[in-house]
Amino acid sequence: MEKFAGIDWASAEHALCVVDGEGRRMSERLVSHDEVGIAALCRELVELGVLRVAIERPDGILVERLLEAGLEVIAVHPNQAKAARARFAVAHGKSDRFDAYVLAELARTDAHRLRSIRPDGDETKALRALTRAREDLVGVRVELANQLRAQLDAFWPGALVFSDVDSPISLAFLERYPSPGDAKGLGPKRLAGFLARQRYCGRRSPEELLERMRSAPAGRAGELEEEARRAAVLGLVCALRPIVTEIAELTSQIRGALAAHPDGAIFAPLFRDPKTAICPATLIAELGDARGRYPTDAALAADAGMSPVAVESGKHRSATFRRACDKRLRGAVATLADSTRHWHPWAREVYLRARNRGQDHPHAIRTLGRAWMRILWRCWQDGAPYDPALHGNLRRLQPVGG
Repeated sequence: MEKFAGIDWASAEHALCVVDGEGRRMSERLVSHDEVGIAALCRELVELGVLRVAIERPDGILVERLLEAGLEVIAVHPNQAKAARARFAVAHGKSDRFDAYVLAELARTDAHRLRSIRPDGDETKALRALTRAREDLVGVRVELANQLRAQLDAFWPGALVFSDVDSPISLAFLERYPSPGDAKGLGPKRLAGFLARQRYCGRRSPEELLERMRSAPAGRAGELEEEARRAAVLGLVCALRPIVTEIAELTSQIRGALAAHPDGAIFAPLFRDPKTAICPATLIAELGDARGRYPTDAALAADAGMSPVAVESGKHRSATFRRACDKRLRGAVATLADSTRHWHPWAREVYLRARNRGQDHPHAIRTLGRAWMRILWRCWQDGAPYDPALHGNLRRLQPVGG
């Protein structure tokens, strides 16, 4: 008789439930999240002849080990698991063991509605690790930069003379002049020497930068407060410096990994600047290698958050924003759509038509992103780079000037 398993994942212990083909529980226990526990779990499932395993996450060490053992693993979205609990219990109780049983039942009865996990290649996994690590570091950088800007606004806004407070030259300036007292003797010659040492390539002269600094509002912090804020500025600068350096290093590694990836050439023509790396790398990392993951362009558009959710009841019909999607993939597709509307004739036409219909900018970007999904999915499925000469709607625009 066929057997099915559900695993309620946790950081320390996983709840396991195995059911037979008629839904009877055959085994229930907790599995420790260590090498001994995971190895024993895989052996047990193989020995029991489990057909498929349901779990509420698509990646991680546990999922990789289950796939390595030759088991079919299906990913169940937490919203789907939550909605299925009411099928098996009248009361609104919840426990890890019960959730494992619900997942096992979903593996037994609803596998045709759920997606089987297909492992990606090593190149894609490496690219995914790099892009996600960089995204996390960028989030930390933005948070620390906002804190630094808030400190300067509170007692020395004149220090914000460079375009970005977290740029290397701005951090070097704040490290040397973290308070108004430190910059009292700063003149054109001394500032020119500082800019030369930092290889400043901006368009503003030392005199212009000094004028901006002196024309800013003067703070009224007392001696003790100024010293405290000076220490805060130095601490934030010390925290930002290695993060900015590491982001630049990860960007360089992403660029190299993208050039070596088999799918790198597919997405390159979608971007005007050939040096663009982060957005195409994120697209490849989130799409993965398994073409069967998205059997239609509609499935890809839904996972990318580019298609709305229809709500119909009686005479009421509406479309709402899709929140349950791959947020990273949605961000990459939105970036692609927003960049192409500036230079690609067809993308600009789709965007402008959406705006003329009354859509705001984010909605129009999603409309354009949905249109791009049809093209991107076809290129991805065929393994062929985007060719403007084969884009029929683009060719129809070109005779009239696009």
